[in-house]
Amino acid sequence: MAAAGTYLNPVGARPVHLGDPFAWWHAGRYYLTGTTDPEEGFRWYHSPDLADWTEGGWLWRKGASCWVDERLWAPEVCAYRGRFYLTYSGALRGVTPMRMLMGLAVSDRPEGPYRDLRTPWFDPGYSTIDGHLFIDRDETPWLYFSRNGRQDGYDYGVIYGVRLSDDLLEPQGEPVKLLEADQPWEMEIRDWNRCNEGSAVWHDGEHYVMTYSANHYMYPGYGIGLARARHPLGPWEKDPANPLVRTEPVAGVSGPGHNSVVLSPDGTERFMVYHAHADAQQPSADRVVCIDRLERDAPTGWWRLRGPTRSPQPLPAGAYRSTST
Repeated sequence: MAAAGTYLNPVGARPVHLGDPFAWWHAGRYYLTGTTDPEEGFRWYHSPDLADWTEGGWLWRKGASCWVDERLWAPEVCAYRGRFYLTYSGALRGVTPMRMLMGLAVSDRPEGPYRDLRTPWFDPGYSTIDGHLFIDRDETPWLYFSRNGRQDGYDYGVIYGVRLSDDLLEPQGEPVKLLEADQPWEMEIRDWNRCNEGSAVWHDGEHYVMTYSANHYMYPGYGIGLARARHPLGPWEKDPANPLVRTEPVAGVSGPGHNSVVLSPDGTERFMVYHAHADAQQPSADRVVCIDRLERDAPTGWWRLRGPTRSPQPLPAGAYRSTST
């Protein structure tokens, strides 16, 4: 139980069990979704403070004639021109070998329900997952995603970016390769997995900043890296001090990864919302939601995470708590 004015990881009076958490702020409250029901769809949660979460129901749910038939994951929501757009990943129905592509759905309300708008969103001839919509300061829409596949006996993930049409429906030109596994910490299981995936992008006033995950999500070495660029399509430079966060056995944290980034209610603090294995001793697909502060290092300009934490932390600045936990 967290004391007044504080929170504990994993967050929630009862920890929120989901992977690939995506949180966003709208009209005075936070919303959260993620990989909740991989065979059926995505649930959503709401909170006043990023720490106490209440389930709200289905954000998007697969219908009988859905274009995908299994492995639904990594939903994200982006507000754009007065509407809300949901991106998600799934495996194409009835296709062998398995093909993974992204879908785009839309709603007039942040909590949905969302209806499919373009499914699959687009097909570049290879599997695409982990879509992240980024609306630039001039309202230009960009899409980041991971190209996934298998070659020479190992699974790979490579992060690509592309400018979208103003209606979000079409890529404008060929996607550009941005990041791939090349730092030592990203190659711990290179004999069967070499992945960069799960990107999240923002602008800090000087650089475009990207967090991304590397290794395999069920592996204890799963972690989060940081990169930055002067243009949305790069060139992107990885932080030489990576990873930003990874397994901390002493703290009881395993496999932190696939995050989103949001501001505190008053806009003065930046938080990373990420998942970690529910049981640090037995890593699996069962994951729980955590939050920790991101702070910019003045000498280098790179961002640093104050975490992963398992001790009481102050609530986000400007947050209120309507009920005790």
